[in-house]
Amino acid sequence: MARMGEGDKRWIVEDRPDGTNVHNWHWSETDCLEWSRSFFNKLLSNQTLLNGEGNLHIRTKKLEKLEGEAYVNIRKGKIIPGYELSLVLSWEGEAKDTDGTSLLKTEGTVEIPYISDENAGENPEARVTIRDEGPIGKRLKDAFIAKGKPFVFEQVQVYVNAMAKGGPAKDDLESKKVVSKTAGSAKGAGAVDKEKVAVKEVVKKEEKKKEGFKTIAMTEKFNCRAKDLFEILMDERRWKGFSRSDARISKEVGGEFSIFNGSVTGKNVELQEGKLIVQNWRFGSWPDGIQSTVRIVFDEPESGVTVVKLTHSNVPEEDRYGNATVVENTERGWRDLIFNKIRAVFGFGI
Repeated sequence: MARMGEGDKRWIVEDRPDGTNVHNWHWSETDCLEWSRSFFNKLLSNQTLLNGEGNLHIRTKKLEKLEGEAYVNIRKGKIIPGYELSLVLSWEGEAKDTDGTSLLKTEGTVEIPYISDENAGENPEARVTIRDEGPIGKRLKDAFIAKGKPFVFEQVQVYVNAMAKGGPAKDDLESKKVVSKTAGSAKGAGAVDKEKVAVKEVVKKEEKKKEGFKTIAMTEKFNCRAKDLFEILMDERRWKGFSRSDARISKEVGGEFSIFNGSVTGKNVELQEGKLIVQNWRFGSWPDGIQSTVRIVFDEPESGVTVVKLTHSNVPEEDRYGNATVVENTERGWRDLIFNKIRAVFGFGI
């Protein structure tokens, strides 16, 4: 046992000059709060949103506040971001008449009280205020809500994507790769051959990783007509009713949809009223570029009884943060948040 104040060297992992992480023991954590503050300041400050449209001029001023915590953990080369932030952004607006004479010049703020990695695929809550609450001030405030909120949400998503890629730790990762590559170039021919074998092993692992998808298959029975159940799943108002969440749903082939407050997005691939729904689905917490396929077949074996056969394919086994509960959570979501909620709200029980 080591003496007090000394560590047993067998358990200590130090950074190597070549950037190699021996046996993947090392867990590194990078504090990202100041980086996040600088990142948001560049994205949000001094941006023109309206420049005379409707005789209105609106621009953001500066990031007044960013508080909370933000960090990136890296374990075995896997990036695990974490953040809980609140921000306040100031903005200014001016309304003019048709002759260009200023009617009102005022200021306001937009506050986002909670930005979290847990809700990475959702638009956060945003509170917009304005100093002048008169009729012209209301015009400016409404214009900012229409133009400014989407802009702010877009920049929040840019931040979310940057953190998912490592935030400020990304540069450190890249520099270690360069150092490792440089060190490798100085090796002898035998070592290079070993390196080629190692590269092949990595490629094999990557190919194996691509196989990390599952298919969910479920069969549910409802006491209703097939066309009624089809309508519930494709109607924006009814979806909001049973899910108790915001939704935007197109009923056209090729049309897009957003459900569960934007945490799931996708596109309609094939629609046959009362018979078939085929859609592309993507969850905001999934790794970039992954799309799954939902196929719902409606069968009405007897009048007033509908059997639904769901096949949800290409569901990743892990989310972007390495959590291996995606398939389980997706299956539970279909059962508890969709099918059972439809039964509860519309009385289509079996």
